[in-house]
Amino acid sequence: MTHAVSNTPVPTTSDTTAVPTPVAAPAFTFAELGLPEAVVAALARNSITVPSPIQEKALPDAIAGKNVLGRAQTGSGKTLAFGLPILQRLSLHTDRPAAKRPRSLVLVPTRELAFQVVESLAPYANAQGLRVMPAVGGTPFNKQVEQLRRGVDVLVATPGRLADHLRQGTCILDSIEITALDEADQMADMGFLPEVRAVLADTPADGQRMLFSATLDREVQSLVRQFLPDHVEHSTQDGKASVRTMDHYVLMVDRGQKDLVLSEIGAREGGRTIMFARTKLGCDGITDRLRALGIAAESLHGGKAQNQRTRVLERFKNGRTPVLVATDVAARGIHVDGIDLVVHVDPPADHKDYLHRAGRTARAGEKGTVVAIVLPNQRRQVLRLTGMAGVKATAVNVSPGSAELNSITGAKKPTGEPLRAESAPRDRNSRPGYQGSNPRSSGGYQGSNPRSSGGYQGSNPRSGGGYQGSNSRSEGGYQGDRPRTGYQGSNPRSSGGYQGSNPRSEGGYQGDRPRRTDSSSYRGSEGRGYEGRSSDNRGSDNRRPASAPRQDEHRSGGFRSRTDRRSYDGFEGPARSH
Repeated sequence: MTHAVSNTPVPTTSDTTAVPTPVAAPAFTFAELGLPEAVVAALARNSITVPSPIQEKALPDAIAGKNVLGRAQTGSGKTLAFGLPILQRLSLHTDRPAAKRPRSLVLVPTRELAFQVVESLAPYANAQGLRVMPAVGGTPFNKQVEQLRRGVDVLVATPGRLADHLRQGTCILDSIEITALDEADQMADMGFLPEVRAVLADTPADGQRMLFSATLDREVQSLVRQFLPDHVEHSTQDGKASVRTMDHYVLMVDRGQKDLVLSEIGAREGGRTIMFARTKLGCDGITDRLRALGIAAESLHGGKAQNQRTRVLERFKNGRTPVLVATDVAARGIHVDGIDLVVHVDPPADHKDYLHRAGRTARAGEKGTVVAIVLPNQRRQVLRLTGMAGVKATAVNVSPGSAELNSITGAKKPTGEPLRAESAPRDRNSRPGYQGSNPRSSGGYQGSNPRSSGGYQGSNPRSGGGYQGSNSRSEGGYQGDRPRTGYQGSNPRSSGGYQGSNPRSEGGYQGDRPRRTDSSSYRGSEGRGYEGRSSDNRGSDNRRPASAPRQDEHRSGGFRSRTDRRSYDGFEGPARSH
C-alpha cells in the first residue's frame, strides 16, 4: 500500500516508538556563520561540524546581536548556541578586559552546570586567547577575586556567588556586552529570580541578552517581558519530551522487592547508570546499600563539599564509578558521555524534574533508557507525571531475576562482596556518643582503657556498655549508689532510668530540670546513659543524664548509626517516623 507524502507539518508526538521523520540538511555550516577560523577548527577537532537544530535556528540571530529566547530540551546543544556568539563578539576586541569588569556573563543555577559550561567553552575561548572563569559557591572566594582582577572575558556564575562579589565590589557589571541565562526555569524553581533580576538590572540596558530554557512557565515569561524586549524566539520542541532515541519504562515492583531490583540494576555491566533520589540522606543510604553488595556506587548531592563533588563526578566520567546516585541538584549540571540508563528511585517532584532527570541520557543523538522503580501506591502519581511530560512510558511488572528486568536494564545479580564505605569527612558531632579528645571507633566516652563496647567501663567491665559499679545491671549507664539510668528502684518502669514522681515515656533521668539531647549523648545499649561535658570531665559525677531521644530516633530508644537513621522515599530502608 502506497502512502502519499504530505507537506503539512506533523504534530509532535510523545510516542517513543514512532519512526522519526527525516532530518533536513542544515541551512549553513559553522564556517558560513562568520565564526573565527580558529573556532571552526577547534569545533572540527571535537567532531562538531554540523549545527544542532537549536544552534541552526538561534546562531544567526545571536551572532547578529539580537536578543534571543531559546527553548530546547536539555542535551540539545544550547551551550554552544549562546557560547559561540559570545566568543565571536569578544574576539573583535584587541585589548584586555579591565580589572573586575568582565565583558560577558553567563548565569546558571548550579555549580555543576557552571563547570560544565566552562569546560564546553574553554577550547574555543583558548583558541582566541579569551579567558573563561567560573564563580560559584563552595570554591575559594579570594582566588576568584584575584582572577577577576586580572581580567575576565566570560564569567560563568551562579546567582548567589555573583551577588557576593557584587556586594563586596570585587566584580562590576557595567562593561557587560552580552548576558546569557541558561536553564532559566530551574533558576525560577530554586527561587533565584530575585537575584537574577538584580543582576540583570546591573548590566547595561543596551547590552545583548539571551535566555535559554527547556520550559517557559509564568515566572520565566515575566523575566522575558522585563529584560528581553524585542527578542526573537527559537524553539525546537513544545516543552515536552520529544527525544526519539530515549525509551521510557515504569517498572512495577512489590514493596519487599525494591531493594533487590535496584541492586540488580546497579550491578549491570557496561555503560553508566545515574540513579535519582529525592533527599541527600536517601542518596547516601542507597549508595551504602549498593556498596555493601559489591556495586561501585557514589553519591552526589548538595551536602558534599565542592572538592568532593568534583572528585565524585570525575570518577563517574572516567568510568571508575559506573553508578552515580544523585539528587535533583545534579539533574541539570551533569553532561557525561555514555550515560545510557537513568533510574528514578524516588518519583520526581513534578514533570519538569522528570524531563531534566531523563535528559542525562540520549544526549546528542545517543540512545538511552529511562526507568522509574514504582511501588503499587506510586503508580498513579508516576503515570500522571509521565503524561504531563509528554512521555508514553511502558508499564512492566518486574521482580528480582526476571527476564523483563534483564532485557530492559541489563540487570544481573550483584557479587555480594562488600566494598569499602564511600569516604567522606564526618563532623565531630555526628559521631555516636561522647568520645573525648581521643575518639574511638565505638560510641561513648571510653577513658584510657577503652573496651569493645561503648561507654566508660572502669576496671570491672561488664557485657553491657557503661560503668556498672559493684552492682551491675543489664542496662547501660552508671548503676552504683546514685540512682541513674538503669536503676529502677522498687517500682520499675517499662523504660529504663529513674523517673521520679512524673515518669516519662523515655529513658534517662527526667527530674525537674530538663536536659538537652545532642549528638554527643551516650545512650548505652538502649538509648540511655549520660552526656559528657568535656574531654576533661571523666568522673561519673561530671556526667549528666540524657533527656528524651531526638525526633529522628525510634520510640524504642537507642542510638542508631548514620546509616540506620537514613530514610528515603520508596527505597526499602527503615520506615520514616511521622
